[in-house]
Amino acid sequence: QVQLVESGGGLVQSGGSLRLSCAASGRILSFYAMGWYRQVPGKPRGLVASITSTDITTYADSVKGRFTVSRDNSKNTVYLQMNSLKPEDTAVYYCNINRAVTSGVLGEYEYWGQGTQVAVSS
Repeated sequence: QVQLVESGGGLVQSGGSLRLSCAASGRILSFYAMGWYRQVPGKPRGLVASITSTDITTYADSVKGRFTVSRDNSKNTVYLQMNSLKPEDTAVYYCNINRAVTSGVLGEYEYWGQGTQVAVSS
């Protein structure tokens, strides 16, 4: 079993910055990617940024050049540095780990965090 605990959300003015963190607990042996998704009411959850176990990063077009995803292997933690925030970045941000293999569990699984609210005022 893997638990993802997010932190760092909050309210910020347009143009400001926030840094989200997501710590993964559990005996993770391997995974394909960790990343961040976001969702606003009435819309599907969408990818913001992800980073694979080989450090290949992917970004949504809307955040390229403003957001940076990174990870600390020693802490099983993934970060999302968000700069030049815009009101349209307001959403609940969810941490995700994809195709995770954990000790004592057969197969690969996907896990989600509980979400953290990011609100950007104009």
